[in-house]
Amino acid sequence: MKLIISEELHGMAIRDILKNKIKFSNATITFLKTRDRGIVLNGEKVTVRKTVKSGDVLELEYTDDKTLAEKSEIIPTNLPLDILYEDEDVILLNKPPFMPTHPSQNHHTDTLANALRYYFDSKDIPFIFRTVNRLDNATSGIVLVAKNKFAANRLSQSIYNREISKSYLAILNGTPQAREGEICAPIKREQESIIKRTVSDDGAYSLTKYKTLLSGDMFSLVEASPITGRTHQLRVHFAYIGNPICGDTLYGYPSHFITRQALHAYKISFTHPISGKLITIKATLPKDMLDLYKLAFDDSEFDLERLFET
Repeated sequence: MKLIISEELHGMAIRDILKNKIKFSNATITFLKTRDRGIVLNGEKVTVRKTVKSGDVLELEYTDDKTLAEKSEIIPTNLPLDILYEDEDVILLNKPPFMPTHPSQNHHTDTLANALRYYFDSKDIPFIFRTVNRLDNATSGIVLVAKNKFAANRLSQSIYNREISKSYLAILNGTPQAREGEICAPIKREQESIIKRTVSDDGAYSLTKYKTLLSGDMFSLVEASPITGRTHQLRVHFAYIGNPICGDTLYGYPSHFITRQALHAYKISFTHPISGKLITIKATLPKDMLDLYKLAFDDSEFDLERLFET
């Protein structure tokens, strides 16, 4: 991060700028102090006690330490990546269906984390996998990953404050009775199940907003936004109202037309953790959902491509 000191900051100690203006945590400030060039003023390393003048150039180096990154147990694997956006602080990817986000017991080398580790290793960039949002194995779409500790902290706070907007496209069995509205139904883990969730009065508050974009004889296309972020929230909520996502064998039933739940994270909007700019990214439908769409709504005049325009 490079900061040109303004008149407003003239005479302040760097510690106060970091803590009160940039809103760094104490842990992040401590991290900067340990780096060889963590805090640099006009080209010289300084302490947080140094005061600044208008026009000074303050540079902060908070990228991951190479030694720490090398301790990661994620195995680099050369897998294709669909990169939608990348800068010094974040990278957004379009995850294909059936690619796990994180390594697990049965997935050691075929995950998004493995592919990113290879990508950054090939560029000799220290990298620790810090995903901001997660998608189920079979769900496709946008995954936001922070490229450094500071961006991860900022974005995690944004998630906690519900300041990151996520929108999904889902093809449902049937059409919701209310074509647009909210599903407010508490969710908890189903008893004696590790994976499955259910609606229950003693569950966690869960809210989904949705809008039916298109309906046909058997299916409907909806745009849905999970206001809360419960595990399997959209899958559980649509099954709860009687319209499970097509192909969802956990909460609905198998489909002859698609081998997974027809759910795609197609849009995300967030405030950039460093620049403060609003960023909106979209990802087009993968082939299997596009094929299902064409089959279900072949005579529709709905302009699907318009959804993905920026």
